[in-house]
Amino acid sequence: MKKLLLATTATLFAGAAFAAGHGTEAKVGVILGFTGPLESITPMMGDGAELALKEANDSGKFLDGVMLSPVRGDSTCIDAAAATAAAERLVTTDGVVAIMGADCSGVTGAVLSNVAVPNGVPMISPSATSPALSTAEDNGLFFRTAPSDARQGQVLAEILTEKEITEVAVTYTNNDYGKGLADSFQAAFEEAGGTVTLSAPHEDGKADYSAEIGALASAGGEALAVFGYTDQGGKGMIQASIDTGAFDTYIMGDGMYGDQLLADLGADMEGSFGTVPWSEGEGTDMFNKLATDSGLNPDSSYTRESYDAAALIALAMMAGGEATSKAVAENVLNVANAPGEQILPGELGKAFEILANGGEIDYVGATGVELIGPGEAAGSYRHFTVKDGKYETVEFK
Repeated sequence: MKKLLLATTATLFAGAAFAAGHGTEAKVGVILGFTGPLESITPMMGDGAELALKEANDSGKFLDGVMLSPVRGDSTCIDAAAATAAAERLVTTDGVVAIMGADCSGVTGAVLSNVAVPNGVPMISPSATSPALSTAEDNGLFFRTAPSDARQGQVLAEILTEKEITEVAVTYTNNDYGKGLADSFQAAFEEAGGTVTLSAPHEDGKADYSAEIGALASAGGEALAVFGYTDQGGKGMIQASIDTGAFDTYIMGDGMYGDQLLADLGADMEGSFGTVPWSEGEGTDMFNKLATDSGLNPDSSYTRESYDAAALIALAMMAGGEATSKAVAENVLNVANAPGEQILPGELGKAFEILANGGEIDYVGATGVELIGPGEAAGSYRHFTVKDGKYETVEFK
């Protein structure tokens, strides 16, 4: 069911009312952690978003010739001040009308409160999953294409119950994302009868995690749940565990899904498992082909969600009849949800025609997009396991 944004006034957008006329350029910010603990996956996320913007431009049907231009900014994933500065530059200097991003939850919240809300610039994050963002003061400007970790924690607990694992230790990166996922998982796991022997944070950027692993090993558990980042502390914790023989099996949240992790440690992670937002079906198949044909890796995490986030920005502009912040914020929920003709990856030109003729669309995209409330998206998870040094799909939940 379509939902209308409430209490959004024209004055909200005064700071970012860049109205792109016919045949002009409209800039879209792409704010991701191109450096930092997710730097091995964010380039592909950026490419996924820019693939959608290119598709919109190549269609020749977007707002009578307005060209969408991506402008990248580095969120660093973990430095709120740096992310805020990058966003301010994109808004005040580059004049972006919307932001695809940010990526990690803490910096996303900082950009939202310090830049997006004061300037009336809408954001669609492909990967900021903290449950706290669902209730953030956003003035109707924040959306995301990945489900929150409130759901992921439940899914992980369900998987452990099915595997008859009853005791685990938990380590999480010491920020909004890590704490939110750890809390969600522990609540769901304990409700199902499981026991968390110890839940302890770790800091990113350390050279040695032996002390942290020692405390977790002393607490015991059949496995270690790691809710961190694939290029930073999460990987360091697994490495320290392997080095000391503390744990044999690792339960991984979405931030740990990355090819480089398996390239470095996969031989010692046989039988470990985890979850990452993912989908299957016609839309996913179409995106996989579209990405592959464009030289992108469709199996990298959050590449699909990034494509969908950028596509929603373009579709909302088209629905609003102008490339402005106001048009995006007021139309995202309408183009994302039923009723309307379903739109899959590669069909943006078709969607533009329908909207130009006064019709309605329901953007399904690569991930089965359904925005179910302020800052909240429905979605499914891929339950994967590590087998022979590779990720293997077990099921979708």
